[in-house]
Amino acid sequence: MLMDTRQLAAFCAVVERKSFSQAAERLGVTQPAVSLQVRSLEKRLGQKLLDRSGRRVEPTEAGLALYRGAQRLLALEGQLLDELAAGSEGELSGTLEVGASTGPGSTVVPVLLCEFQRENAGVAISLSISDTQTVVDRVAERELELGVVGAARRHRGVAFELFLRDEVVLACPPGHRFAGKTIDLDDLRDEQLIIMQEGAGVRQVIEDELRGAGTRLRDLEPRLELGLQESARSAVVAGFGVTFISRAAIEADLAAGTLAVARVKGLDPSREISLVRSAGRSSTRAAEAFVAFARAKLG
Repeated sequence: MLMDTRQLAAFCAVVERKSFSQAAERLGVTQPAVSLQVRSLEKRLGQKLLDRSGRRVEPTEAGLALYRGAQRLLALEGQLLDELAAGSEGELSGTLEVGASTGPGSTVVPVLLCEFQRENAGVAISLSISDTQTVVDRVAERELELGVVGAARRHRGVAFELFLRDEVVLACPPGHRFAGKTIDLDDLRDEQLIIMQEGAGVRQVIEDELRGAGTRLRDLEPRLELGLQESARSAVVAGFGVTFISRAAIEADLAAGTLAVARVKGLDPSREISLVRSAGRSSTRAAEAFVAFARAKLG
């Protein structure tokens, strides 16, 4: 039985958006057109693929099985069309959509993408910055082709690969009593500890380190939770407390003398910056080329 990829694309969009109207918006067509494609697919297969009884549209058991296979088929179709358009050895083209968490997204990733685009002028680059969990979710939903995040969170829809290693440090103002010293964990209880929001990669690293040291983040009684790395960094620069942060995110501040670092006995926080890909998705030539380029640059 031949499969109509237009019907499969409409079906997959509905499953991913859980809405006919949002699927239509994503595909740039009308809602009745999407409904017709899905009904035609159900009739062709003789199976009910979507449960429309609730507030959100959900796949049936048969629909979920079809969705998994359809993802692979559509990815292969897209890859084939790209290769036919550009030639397997021709100039790279198309759009590469990448997401990154705030740590790598404010330091290494933008530079790598700019250098890659300079060498591959036919590729349009799009980088979006979010917390780790949002990036992982968007890669799983195939809204992004690649993600670069500071914590590998379990998710059935994605695969993680080591990208680079990053040191996490305790940042403080240069005149602070902690500056340049190694302190006890209990010393943090008497300081204004600024933490990042749930979902931030650095926060997960610190929570894991503290758990290994026999304590919990809440035991330190933090009173300021300020979003992601840039917010926490700005507060420390302004003298409002100390925070655990990626060293790469504050290298310029350390060089300028606007921040200093301290170490905490019993803690050795570091993290693997991970590359995130959608499980089962065939990468485009542009994505594969960027990953190879980045690995060569990072050594």
